[in-house]
Amino acid sequence: MLNGFQGPLWLVGCGAMGGALLSRWRAAGLRDDQVTVIDPAPKAVPAGFAGILVDSPDAASGTPRLVVLGVKPQMLPVVAASLSARIAGALLISMLAGVRTGTLANLFDRARIARIMPNTPASIGAGVTALYGAGLPAADMAMVEALLKPAGQTLWLEDESRFDAVTALSGSGPAYVFRFIEALAGAGEAAGLDAATAGALAMATVTGAAALAAQSGETPAALRLAVTSPQGTTQAGLDVLDGDGALSALLRGTVRAAAERSRALAAAADAAADAKAAA
Repeated sequence: MLNGFQGPLWLVGCGAMGGALLSRWRAAGLRDDQVTVIDPAPKAVPAGFAGILVDSPDAASGTPRLVVLGVKPQMLPVVAASLSARIAGALLISMLAGVRTGTLANLFDRARIARIMPNTPASIGAGVTALYGAGLPAADMAMVEALLKPAGQTLWLEDESRFDAVTALSGSGPAYVFRFIEALAGAGEAAGLDAATAGALAMATVTGAAALAAQSGETPAALRLAVTSPQGTTQAGLDVLDGDGALSALLRGTVRAAAERSRALAAAADAAADAKAAA
């Protein structure tokens, strides 16, 4: 059972990501009676979940061993005000984009804090989660890793400042890939295919190419060159895709915008923590 982990575990916020993680924990053997979901409007509670579901920390009973924080960053000051006094002694794990561990320590008056950034393929055990927990005891680090392993790969960061880039790349990255699949299917339609055929081909092409890249041992560049014949159809398409560095510039701008938003969320959370300290 998750390397022996026993609750109680409180999941505060059960949106898409919180629900995905809860599904993986249950699949790995965590019993429903060890979990309390705290959310006034949960959107992704797994089907058949028989644990406790309440709308606020005040309605939860007992004391948790571990708290996973999955609310929107903008809700953090309100959540911290109602939750902090209830979770004394618990390890706090936050997946809030842009919110630093120092800010969380100020808002929750505690030192045992880990920060994580999973992504939505976690729902099928194929995600990747960045982890950070400077100064955490080894037992806490092992607990964090055990909880995230059922969701896919894990990667510990030594420098928390890298989280903005991680959030922009792997945290938001699945949405970029989904959008590319949409666009590729739309291009197929524009070239003369019906919508169903274009959608099926785009989906299979992206999933197959990703699996090949992951399993072949070759770099993506080598795999691209292997399928690109000089003056062939693939080369003609790539000349448009890469013309004037357009694709690289587009993706740099995309990731930069997401990272800047993560930094803006951090600044807002810092301001909220400063306001609490001044009150």
